[in-house]
Amino acid sequence: MPSTHVIDVDGLNVSYGDFQAVQDLSFQVRRGEIYALLGTNGAGKTSTLEVVEGHRTATSGRARVFGRRPDDRREVRPRTGIMLQESGFASDLTVRESVALIGGLSGRSDDVDRVLDVVDLLRKATTLVGQLSGGEKRRLDFATAVYGSPELVFLDEPTTGLDIQSRDALWTAVEKLRGDGSTIVLTTHYLEEAQQHADRIGLMHRGTLRQEGTVSELTRTLPAVISFTTPPAAPALPLEVASTGDRTVVETFTLQRDLRTLLAWADEHALELADLEAGPTRLDDVFRALDSD
Repeated sequence: MPSTHVIDVDGLNVSYGDFQAVQDLSFQVRRGEIYALLGTNGAGKTSTLEVVEGHRTATSGRARVFGRRPDDRREVRPRTGIMLQESGFASDLTVRESVALIGGLSGRSDDVDRVLDVVDLLRKATTLVGQLSGGEKRRLDFATAVYGSPELVFLDEPTTGLDIQSRDALWTAVEKLRGDGSTIVLTTHYLEEAQQHADRIGLMHRGTLRQEGTVSELTRTLPAVISFTTPPAAPALPLEVASTGDRTVVETFTLQRDLRTLLAWADEHALELADLEAGPTRLDDVFRALDSD
């Protein structure tokens, strides 16, 4: 039976002289999932992905892609698409020529116009790359990465510079790829995209993997928040208060129960809870907590 893991990293270490960028890192990416590897600046994400993509040699530890060494280009490269932050296309080639050239180098086959249509660049097929806008170049990066529908796709900040319509279109294409069986590894500073699209998320900080899990699993590690403008001369609240002043803030791991208690208390005392807000912890709250360690 084929392994359920497309990527298997075990005890990975990457050092630059005396500086250890990645420390004893272990994680796995399952076949057919969208896995987001996120982290603070300098967390070690880039060094990790460079090893997994076969561009850098680990100082120690092990990384396997499809059960093979990542630098086994003959076996791994044709099955992998990579969207870097900047690909550096030749400015004097057309869009169609760029996709045909880079796509052909991947060892996969595809119809160039089909790929251009997926990323809404078919009307720009004969335009020189040097004449494209920043957003159009980003879509060209994506086109070359997904040429031939590779089994594994790395997306490094895929929506940087894209307008909202282009972002939506890119994510539609990513979800279709995943639906067709591809595995996606994502890095992004747009945490709402990871929260919306990733099946699992690994959070790195200072070279180590601090937390990993679904969005629900990660956000449950911090309390939800209820806040409202403090009513004048209000009696004591029936809940423990995290902070008070102009606004009262309640932190809770049982949001529904405590919100029901709060509303019943306000109704009993005929109080208006102005500007009432209540909601679960967001991924960016978990992310900020990493930097407070």
